[in-house]
Amino acid sequence: MLRALSTIRTGLEASQTQIDVIANNLANVGTTGFKRQRALFQDLVYQNVRQPGALSSTQTNLPIGLQLGTGVRVVGTQPIETQGNLTQTSDSLDLAVNGNGYFQVLMPNGTLAYTRDGSFQLNQNGQMVTANGYLTQPPITVPSNATAITVAQDGTVTAQLPGQAAPTQIGQIQLATFQNPAGLQRIGDNLMLQTGASGAPNIQQPTINGTGAVMQGYLESSNVNVVNSMVDMITAQRAYQLGTDVANTANQMLGYLATI
Repeated sequence: MLRALSTIRTGLEASQTQIDVIANNLANVGTTGFKRQRALFQDLVYQNVRQPGALSSTQTNLPIGLQLGTGVRVVGTQPIETQGNLTQTSDSLDLAVNGNGYFQVLMPNGTLAYTRDGSFQLNQNGQMVTANGYLTQPPITVPSNATAITVAQDGTVTAQLPGQAAPTQIGQIQLATFQNPAGLQRIGDNLMLQTGASGAPNIQQPTINGTGAVMQGYLESSNVNVVNSMVDMITAQRAYQLGTDVANTANQMLGYLATI
């Protein structure tokens, strides 16, 4: 019974983690560029009471063994890197990546972060920044007298200036791609950092080698499916409830043995 309690404890912890991951997905259903996650599980080490294939006599072998599992553990949370829906906003500073690329952002400590959130704004110097004021990279400065801003799908940024018939190029957006984007470290604020698992960023112009096109006047919605997430939540809750039922049964059996 003690083994059963120890085993089901790991199952309850795993179910709780799964519920936490699903809850975070649902909380970010309206977050721009958010990628939903799923929890990954592995069974724990087994106790081999009888080894499969061991000799049962001088001429015969055991066709199966006796292996007692010790539970389950969570080994990771994997982001699902599917494209979110593109929602039209008609704001000239709203940008979405229709592809695999990430916008580059300069953090206050000088490191580069990466994001799919293209809801950019201008700071007091006319520089394109995130909602937290972090500069985009390469930096783009919009002249104060610009009457219109255009961002082409290849990332070319132009501004219409008074007295000029042709637009003036003021910058070039570049996108980063990774060999393993699931290995990026999430740090909040819709930002991610490079890790040893993600590999080094490959910086390229949009529309080249699968980086994706930059869509002006659009934002990428979260890829969380509310219906599927609610079904997953119900499943995880039922698993947790069944786990507590098993724990209660084991406890009752221990209580019965104590009275004998």
